[in-house]
Amino acid sequence: MEIEFRNLLATESKEYRKIRLESLQRFPKSFCANYQQAKETEKLGLESDIENETFEKFVYGAFSNNALIGICVLVKDEMNIGTIYQMYVQDSFQGKNIGSKLVEEVIKEARIRYGGIDIFLEVLRDNFKAYRLYKKIGFKEVEKKANDASFLMKYNADI
Repeated sequence: MEIEFRNLLATESKEYRKIRLESLQRFPKSFCANYQQAKETEKLGLESDIENETFEKFVYGAFSNNALIGICVLVKDEMNIGTIYQMYVQDSFQGKNIGSKLVEEVIKEARIRYGGIDIFLEVLRDNFKAYRLYKKIGFKEVEKKANDASFLMKYNADI
């Protein structure tokens, strides 16, 4: 099975929408978003960002036989801090290191685009699978969120 990892093209915003809605339907708690509201929204914010090729935000995809099977978003702020959002790989492709490779490719792309950027993400405490994945890649806990339901993690390039 050959998997391609790359930035989504402006013409692929509809594919992004499909997989984003799937992720919200399957794991609404993990993404802190409402599937029904997203489904009823004419165009999700990132759909426009993909179409307009917004420099500060990008969506990387994992593709199998030209079909989008996973997504990972990075948003950079004005202080050159990047945050990873919406990491998702379809069930039938999980357990094949696709998720870790996708996050690693996003980190690599962020470093190319933005230079010495700090990269963070947030993960729910009970999302053990995602937590282990991020630790394996090189993220370290830097803060427990006030509600104690999630961790803020920072990528450590020295691992």
